[in-house]
Amino acid sequence: MNAIFADTFYWIALLNPQDTWYKIVNQYRPSLNLVTTDLVLDETLNFFSEKGSFMRLKAISLYESIEIDPQIVVISTTSLIRTEAKELYKNRLDKGYSMTDCISMVVMRQNNITEILTHDHHFIQEGFKILFQ
Repeated sequence: MNAIFADTFYWIALLNPQDTWYKIVNQYRPSLNLVTTDLVLDETLNFFSEKGSFMRLKAISLYESIEIDPQIVVISTTSLIRTEAKELYKNRLDKGYSMTDCISMVVMRQNNITEILTHDHHFIQEGFKILFQ
């Protein structure tokens, strides 16, 4: 798959004017289709859950636009993906990876995705290229 993975970092920075990366992320135009996961979108909605009704509305509007955008693929987490991610988590106890990060890494590997819209350096440790330094 010729695509870029969109991490929670990207979606939050895209919507949140208080985010340090807001301007940079909003100027970025991906040249390839985007891939994300249902858990990344859940994390995004969770982040905005206590940010007031205006930001909650922006978040759910983004979520709904992602659902219908033909250039964005949302991969649902399966038990197979979770099992593989759990093994990665278990094998990297010295790292600060979240389970969602591990799921994202598994999905990226399964789909031959090497670039990710994030600032999270954990992905560099696994050989991925982060696009926001």
